[in-house]
Amino acid sequence: MSDEVTFRVFRGEPDADGDPFGQMVDYTVEIEEGMVVLDVIHRIQAEQAPDLACRWNCKAGKCGSCSAEVNGKPKLMCMTRMDDVLEETPVGEPVLVKPMQAFPLTKDLVTDTSWAYETDRRIAPINGPEEADWEFHQEEADRLQEFRSCIECMLCVDTCHVLREHQMFEEFAGPRFFVRLAGLEMHPLDSESRIPEIKDDFGIGYCNITRCCTEVCPAGINITDNAIIPLKERVVTEYYDPLAMLARKLGLRG
Repeated sequence: MSDEVTFRVFRGEPDADGDPFGQMVDYTVEIEEGMVVLDVIHRIQAEQAPDLACRWNCKAGKCGSCSAEVNGKPKLMCMTRMDDVLEETPVGEPVLVKPMQAFPLTKDLVTDTSWAYETDRRIAPINGPEEADWEFHQEEADRLQEFRSCIECMLCVDTCHVLREHQMFEEFAGPRFFVRLAGLEMHPLDSESRIPEIKDDFGIGYCNITRCCTEVCPAGINITDNAIIPLKERVVTEYYDPLAMLARKLGLRG
């Protein structure tokens, strides 16, 4: 590992129209063994650019705050080791660090993710028995536990082409919230039906299963296979499966 590395970091703010405006600025930094990208950003703040804006909290891959794009890839800066970054960076080239491109820019490496809180409020909460002593099988709990490991870093949203390239934030809930919806829909004691909203309000049909969200998830959630595809299957069963539709009709007549 080299003693010095050049970081090319985005510096800027929104212009009068709210569009990102700024430039990439080079900082040459001394690095030490074991450092992660967030360590380097902190060193830049301490030694060269105290006004560099960066969001972080736990520095342990649990809070999801320090999301950014490192060499064009959505990453948690606190979990991205410099030895890995330098291995993929061409010799003589700087390490590129940019804010998440799917969200509006606040300043430098900080983006406005308030859309996530607004979307979260649109989802009907769990609707289970009034008694507090809920009981279900361990395998059912195991299935839900994967979804509960989401740290809401929004890296899956940042890499989703429906949101990043087409900006369909009003029509499409995105992978993070399909994870939440899957956790609710698959809960063995939940009685709420969210399938109509998943189909229409949350637009699951826009997802074409590229698996890019699964690839960037730092929590290791299999978003595509375990959340999105099962929800798509439930929508198909509810609205398009002729046998299921016939069975429901017969059940109503009976």
